[in-house]
Amino acid sequence: MSAPLYNAQILRLATNIPHQTRLNDAQATVSRRSPICGSRVTVDVAMDREGRVAALGQEVRACALGQASAALMADHAIGRSQAELEAARDALTAFLAGEREDPGEWPGLEIFLPARPHAARHPSIRLAFEAVAEAAAQALADPAR
Repeated sequence: MSAPLYNAQILRLATNIPHQTRLNDAQATVSRRSPICGSRVTVDVAMDREGRVAALGQEVRACALGQASAALMADHAIGRSQAELEAARDALTAFLAGEREDPGEWPGLEIFLPARPHAARHPSIRLAFEAVAEAAAQALADPAR
């Protein structure tokens, strides 16, 4: 492991992932897997009447980078709209790809700056954000909601 890539803050986040209990009453569940390393994240969401995340559950089976990303996502996802989740996903993707200099408005994502040159790590870092944005979209698209 490279010290700059796996720093103390990443490792701390990886050991303290919130909302690791799956939801029994999820309106949508999305699983994402990185084909490169096999990291996997499953996210459950329940949305409120205003279209914001009311409840979140997740199962994270990922490397330290994927775990840290899942922790940051879960720390701030409750109360977010589908548009905010999609914006965070897109900003993180562009940041990792070097297409933008900042990681967007989502708190904490700057810790992934050392991962930018390691493209093989990007899919694992994106998993939780991709899953939560897709789950919110699915939940809101369900007419039974």
